[in-house]
Amino acid sequence: MAANKQKIGWIGVGRMGYPMAERLLKAGYDVSIWNRTRSKAEPLTKIGGKVVDNLLELKDVDVLFSIVSTGKDLEQVYFGKNSVTGHGGKLPKIFVDCSTIAVEESASIRDRLQQLGCEYVAAPVSGNAKVIKAGKLSAVISGSEAACKTAAPLVEVIAPRGVSYVGGGELARVCKIAHNVMLGVVIENLIEITLLANKMGVPRHAFLAFMNNSVMGSMFTRYKSPALVNLDWTTTFTPELLRKDLDLGLALGREWDVPMPVTAATREVLQSHFGAATLKPNPEEYLQEDFAALMETMALASGMKLQSENKNVPTGLET
Repeated sequence: MAANKQKIGWIGVGRMGYPMAERLLKAGYDVSIWNRTRSKAEPLTKIGGKVVDNLLELKDVDVLFSIVSTGKDLEQVYFGKNSVTGHGGKLPKIFVDCSTIAVEESASIRDRLQQLGCEYVAAPVSGNAKVIKAGKLSAVISGSEAACKTAAPLVEVIAPRGVSYVGGGELARVCKIAHNVMLGVVIENLIEITLLANKMGVPRHAFLAFMNNSVMGSMFTRYKSPALVNLDWTTTFTPELLRKDLDLGLALGREWDVPMPVTAATREVLQSHFGAATLKPNPEEYLQEDFAALMETMALASGMKLQSENKNVPTGLET
């Protein structure tokens, strides 16, 4: 079967899922899409997406992708009432999940799918919506070698920067949790040093330009710089999701006797952000903004009142 003739199913068109599914559609794939809120998926019909009303309508696809918020959400769409596997009958040959969930949750889902005769590929990704649109997303995959070999070309459409096969089982989950732990630690440290330099008189845009041009610069520091300079907390990843991932990493560290003191400290600093949010007029809405808003909490602790520098800062994602 030619790759472009494969029938693809897609579950979840949130901040990440929408541009990921969009890349498959623009590459000419036949993609049927389900999302809890149908209206969010409707715009994809303009480029050939087929929006379905029921998860049962995804039973006859060859490869089914999913990207949801939690392990419970994934279990629900896979095995809940009127789920993909409900009511018997044909099932997708391969399930590919791009969510960030706990290792044990993933292992349990893998076992249930195997009992149904289905292959399961864990395929978490690194980046955000802007990274996806710039064609710079990367991914890590694990599962049976045969299933990963079949899924890899599809994942490469979504993540053209690189797809790393790391082995069987849930090893990709371990890699993604470790990745997001580093994300939390790096943003915390980047905020700390930026505030230090800023309080001593260095404009944030100038300091971050220096950092981004140095050996310490990275794709991450570059694309977060506009937010830190201009106090733009447009959501790419929420503090709640980051807290969940830090907790997953700390739990693995305890289980495997690996000390993670820097991660633990970062987690406590992040927790202070939830407390500081109560000072805002709409705490719940504020906590739905980007995790980089932690800068405001750290500035408060530093006795600083931040203002946007209103600078046109490059993201590093420009083509």
